[in-house]
Amino acid sequence: MKYAVSIDIGGTNVRVARVGEDYRVAERVSFPTPKTPDECVARITEAVDAFDKKDLVGIGMCCPGPLDLVAGLVIYTPNLDRSWFGYPLTKNLSEATGLPVILENDANLAALAEAVIGKGKGKKSLLYLTVSTGVGLGIVLDGKIFRGAHGFAGEMANACVWEEGPVHGELTRGSIEAVASGTALLSRGRSAGLPVSSAKDVVMLSERGNPTARRLTTEAERYMANFIGILIGAFDPEIVIIGGSVALNVPGYAENIEDMVKQKALPAVAPHVKVVLSDLDGDNGLIGGAAAVFTETE
Repeated sequence: MKYAVSIDIGGTNVRVARVGEDYRVAERVSFPTPKTPDECVARITEAVDAFDKKDLVGIGMCCPGPLDLVAGLVIYTPNLDRSWFGYPLTKNLSEATGLPVILENDANLAALAEAVIGKGKGKKSLLYLTVSTGVGLGIVLDGKIFRGAHGFAGEMANACVWEEGPVHGELTRGSIEAVASGTALLSRGRSAGLPVSSAKDVVMLSERGNPTARRLTTEAERYMANFIGILIGAFDPEIVIIGGSVALNVPGYAENIEDMVKQKALPAVAPHVKVVLSDLDGDNGLIGGAAAVFTETE
């Protein structure tokens, strides 16, 4: 059996795993994310060297971005030290480990995981949306990640859906992430005077009938439905899969959005709209990293 190394670099921790073609994690290790990318590459290399290296064919990894997926660079990232900005991660890790390296964003890898073992298995086209701290999009067409001409396909967090909508960091006013992400729900809830410390608190208040919280969660769902409707019009996917903490914590999230999308879709399109929640656990990024290696090296 072939194996791939799959790596998930996060703002807090790094996870490194050896994953088989059956998409089972055979070995794994995690450690706090080092401050500098050189330190991180060294720690990852140590982890890979400690694995059983027989039949290893490559490395698939994700890292906070935005990323230049074509050149394998970290363009910049607010979640890591500035020493990561412009860092040639793919090149340096490949040289250190002696293995080919594929760099992807986390939503792309999650989408690929859905395609190989999740609710997108057997589908020729799917969209995966993560609605969590931020909003991310992964696109899989004909079993392959669609990256676009410059590697930025799916970078939709900044897409404006509400011209006079809320401000969120450096993103465009009214962007989908400024309206529908967990961070946005928390920020908007606090600005509205709600006693909340997480997006989940806003959702709980909404479920208990708090009118302000209900307005915020309803707006988030409505604009997400509009956003997904646009994506369906552009890509005509067989299925849209939603994951992330916000989506998983809001009762009926996918069902509500699917209904709203169908109500606004063209009559010919509406019967084909399918929006579902992901049922993969937190390993979807690791599974997707391995899948990227196996699909790229076939």
